[in-house]
Amino acid sequence: MHPRSQKMKLDPIDLKIVAALQRDGRMTKLKLAETVALSPAACWERLRRMEEAGVIKGYSAIVDLKPDAPRTTVIVEISLKSHQQADFRRFEEAVAREPAIVACDATGGGIDYIMRVVTPDIDAYQRLIDRLLEPAIGIERYYTYVVTKSVPLVEMHAIPRDQP
Repeated sequence: MHPRSQKMKLDPIDLKIVAALQRDGRMTKLKLAETVALSPAACWERLRRMEEAGVIKGYSAIVDLKPDAPRTTVIVEISLKSHQQADFRRFEEAVAREPAIVACDATGGGIDYIMRVVTPDIDAYQRLIDRLLEPAIGIERYYTYVVTKSVPLVEMHAIPRDQP
């Protein structure tokens, strides 16, 4: 059985490793081992196991665009006119072509999608929305929320899926 298809149970040491990497994904393996009080070999084995199981999907950078560069961040709720598979696919393909849409999540509970859009200004955002309102894309309604401040999260906590 492929490791990714197995359900992996995380113990407290695994959670410490994940939390440490969430704080600093570039820390050396030696520093990680010291942080979680393991030998480098044992820490490396746990890290490799979590990567192979898909618990750790990758490493990324937290990017802060130049503070003096003009930009507008907007959260957009989208409801589609129709809810057939082809309608969702058509909308998702249109969104994938727009580089200003930095995140798009399908949701349940009244709206179909929530998008995060970053543009140089509100006028550029409106031009993007005008393109998305093309009838073939299928948007029935959208709600725009301008982000006035992003709240930095100091530490993200790892919560295993099998625990409350």
